[in-house]
Amino acid sequence: MVQARDLTKQVSSPEGPLTIVREVSLAVAAGESIAILGASGAGKSTLLALLAGLDTPSSGEVWLTGQALSTLDEDGRARLRAARVGFVFQSFHLIGSLTALENVMLPLELAGRADARAAAAAMLDRVGLGARQQHYPRQLSGGEQQRVALARASVGAPAVLFADEPTGNLDSATGERIAELLFELNRGSSTTLVLVTHDGAIASRCGRMLWMEAGALRASAEPAGRGVEVSHA
Repeated sequence: MVQARDLTKQVSSPEGPLTIVREVSLAVAAGESIAILGASGAGKSTLLALLAGLDTPSSGEVWLTGQALSTLDEDGRARLRAARVGFVFQSFHLIGSLTALENVMLPLELAGRADARAAAAAMLDRVGLGARQQHYPRQLSGGEQQRVALARASVGAPAVLFADEPTGNLDSATGERIAELLFELNRGSSTTLVLVTHDGAIASRCGRMLWMEAGALRASAEPAGRGVEVSHA
């Protein structure tokens, strides 16, 4: 479902080229859940952006739902993401001028779904916000905003859900509720889940855990007995 081969990302800096992601290779099967852990600055979020087609690598290749991203232009990558991918970020990225219902409806409306309103309302019910559909983001708590963001990411039943520190801005109890919803939605729709997190307890609920250090996947933190593909660059 997601595959990377020799993936590298370099950027310019005053000191010269800076390698953020270094020769990463991995494969994630359909329906699998993996967590990518590592310290701040290890390259986790950049790797996620590369895997999702939000950024382009300096070298290497990514296949997303069987499509080589290098064969697509920016519009093509956007269409693929809209059709097959969901995103949940640490910052909720809700549109402040839209209600919770309208935020969740948005990807369905862009896809031309005639049932956008009914499907969005059902998804908000599923994440426990049925009574908050007409509230604006500013009227919602952080945990409620993240539930709206999770509903928006999941409402189109994406093949792959990318989550970048989805509990990072939340207190522990609220974060646990969001994590539970994330895995519940993953199980319920057999969506492939790629999760970046600092939280080992949340990561341990994934089928595999990978450790990122200095831009490379150097070691495994997965449960005993599981094989993990990593780059040893």
